[in-house]
Amino acid sequence: MTEAPGYSHMQKYPLCLILYGSALACFALAWMVGSAPGSIIAVAVGLLITLLAPAFHHLTIVDDGDRLAIRFGPLPLFRRTVPYADMLKVEVGRTLILDGWGIHYSVRGGWVWNLWGRDCVVVHLRSGVVWIGTDDAPNLARFLEGKVARQGT
Repeated sequence: MTEAPGYSHMQKYPLCLILYGSALACFALAWMVGSAPGSIIAVAVGLLITLLAPAFHHLTIVDDGDRLAIRFGPLPLFRRTVPYADMLKVEVGRTLILDGWGIHYSVRGGWVWNLWGRDCVVVHLRSGVVWIGTDDAPNLARFLEGKVARQGT
């Protein structure tokens, strides 16, 4: 029996543009305030956002053999792997509006990794839940269901 082909998908959306716009707003605020410490704080926040924005140009989800890799990029600051052996159940879902974008703990429990939109794949693990935002939810769920089914045999 041959192994099913791996999964690889990159989602691109303008979250980084929102971050760059926020950085510009911070710089404009610093210029308008014009005096310390307010302008120093606004410039520092603007620089921090400018440095982090390249980490959110895209979200890549890739089969890494025995685990699923989730990576924001191109600046590789934020990444996570989820071993297939830890997956119990997979389903297509939707994040809440409160869940928003980025990486954070969901109000419903579990970690959200989302670049844009509300479509996601909910991965139930032995120790928690991961909400993986994607514009390719049906295909990712189908791929992961195959991996979970193979783990059970």
